[in-house]
Amino acid sequence: MPTPPLRLLLLLAVLIALATFIQIGVVTTAFDKLGLSPESALLLLFTMLIGSMINLPLFSMAADEPPPGELPPPLRQLFGARRMPFTGRTVVAANVGGCVTPVAFCIYLLLHNPLNPLQVLVAVALVSLVSYSSSRLVPGLGIGIPVLIAPLTAAFVAIALNPQQSAPLAYICGTLGVLIGADILRLKDIKKLGAPIASIGGAGTFDGIFITGIVAVLLA
Repeated sequence: MPTPPLRLLLLLAVLIALATFIQIGVVTTAFDKLGLSPESALLLLFTMLIGSMINLPLFSMAADEPPPGELPPPLRQLFGARRMPFTGRTVVAANVGGCVTPVAFCIYLLLHNPLNPLQVLVAVALVSLVSYSSSRLVPGLGIGIPVLIAPLTAAFVAIALNPQQSAPLAYICGTLGVLIGADILRLKDIKKLGAPIASIGGAGTFDGIFITGIVAVLLA
């Protein structure tokens, strides 16, 4: 039988880790603070996980020549990176698990919690600024951002602005802040990667968005 791709092994490892976290109550505790039942939290998490493999094309943009060199073969296999012909353009897409689903949940939180719109805007702007400043282009992969910077910032900002509603505010500003600061504001830099496709909320920022939402809520 053929050896399973490293990407499938990584997915299996993530599923096992996710099940472990749910058993010990870490993830469900976070989403319980957001008003979700354990079943709803599980459905949301698996939707994000499965959706991380789906990209919805939005538009294309002119791109520079690909940078010299590639990721080492094991890493290319791990991230599902394949060398594709350079066409001179990059297709920008929205990742279902790292962009569409988290944004939809942020809208849900906005509609079901008494949050001050001005506080939300200020919080998102602050986290976006920090995310933009700390994110970097990773040749051959996408946008990279240190894991704990955004959730710590989101939790601090949420507690400072609205301690009574700090949990939903932390999730919203953490999630939207990473998407705006590490992805949308860096669209102008995407062309430097010379990649055939670049996904908002995809590889490089999906982990940051996922972890930001959980950690920010736990800390808030």
